[in-house]
Amino acid sequence: MYVAVKGGETAIRNAHRQLADKRRGDRTLPDITLEQITSQLSLAVDRVMAEGSLYDRDLAALALKQARGDMIEAIFLLRAYRTTAPRFGFSEPLDTAKMIAERRISATFKDLPGGQLLGPTFDYTHRLLDPSLGQDTDTPEPLRAEPDAEAAIPRVTDLLGHEGLIEGDGEPDPDAEVGDLTREPLSFPADRDLRLQALARGDEGFLLGLGYSTQRGYSRTHPFVGEIRVGEVEVEVEIPELGFTVSIGRIQVTECQMVTQFTGSAKAQPQFTRGYGLVFGHSERKAMAMSLVDRALRADEFGEDRVAPAQDEEFVLSHSDNVQSTGFVEHLKLPHYVDFQAELDLVRRMRAEHDARLKTQATGTQEAAE
Repeated sequence: MYVAVKGGETAIRNAHRQLADKRRGDRTLPDITLEQITSQLSLAVDRVMAEGSLYDRDLAALALKQARGDMIEAIFLLRAYRTTAPRFGFSEPLDTAKMIAERRISATFKDLPGGQLLGPTFDYTHRLLDPSLGQDTDTPEPLRAEPDAEAAIPRVTDLLGHEGLIEGDGEPDPDAEVGDLTREPLSFPADRDLRLQALARGDEGFLLGLGYSTQRGYSRTHPFVGEIRVGEVEVEVEIPELGFTVSIGRIQVTECQMVTQFTGSAKAQPQFTRGYGLVFGHSERKAMAMSLVDRALRADEFGEDRVAPAQDEEFVLSHSDNVQSTGFVEHLKLPHYVDFQAELDLVRRMRAEHDARLKTQATGTQEAAE
């Protein structure tokens, strides 16, 4: 027998109090500070910023602490805060060729103008747990070169572009209005600017799974990492009163350009095509997955058949947002007592009708046999 559960303000208030207690943890230990989260859990902070669509490390750290380390809850908190922030305009397109790169690698060209920079990476670690990190240890200072803010680091795709071996980067229409899916609901078909916005704040795990599917054959792509670069870029905005752009600061971003062979069509020569990923902070996995999915979603541009989920724009963009997904999935745990009672009554009636039908059929069969 189903029994409805009753709750009230007191129960909810006590639940919040217990949540705060769980968040605080062992009171014999020092309370974790936002500075510790920002500096020592920086990749988690970067993911919250990227998927929360707000570049603010302190707020992302606060969201992580408030959410007890639950990434999606923290992203939800940051998104909610973002809606309260005023928007005063758009920035100019970021010029990543002028990035002050901390890390820059290419899997296609060994000798790059400007060189390859390994930077901080897990790539060459042995994936063995380090027990020494369980204690306070002295960490040696890293070796750093002085950044040259004036030095331009050409993109790998520019090298291919000089020979005409890769599609153009596209010239934006200066008069076109920039789409903003945070202000307007997403509609289909979506232009590439909206697609990239949706992918940039899409769930890393979801995009990773879709990107992985393209590598396993669920679309016709065989990509190479043209380049991944991580570093700081200037953000410039145009001030109408001044008539020119001014820098409002620098942000750290991760950019990935995936290069994929295209065999050509009646309208285009064989060439390489691009998949693009750009996210806040240091997040190579997300940028790579985003660029894989971006290329898959461009199937129509190259006359390719849509045969895989990663090529289905509506499927990908409608399900990539983890805040929306979480809301719809987790609402199931909220009270549905009336709905379930209706379902319960319906199932009981159907069972009674089913039993009656079987009984009638059995009676008819017995009479026919006699």
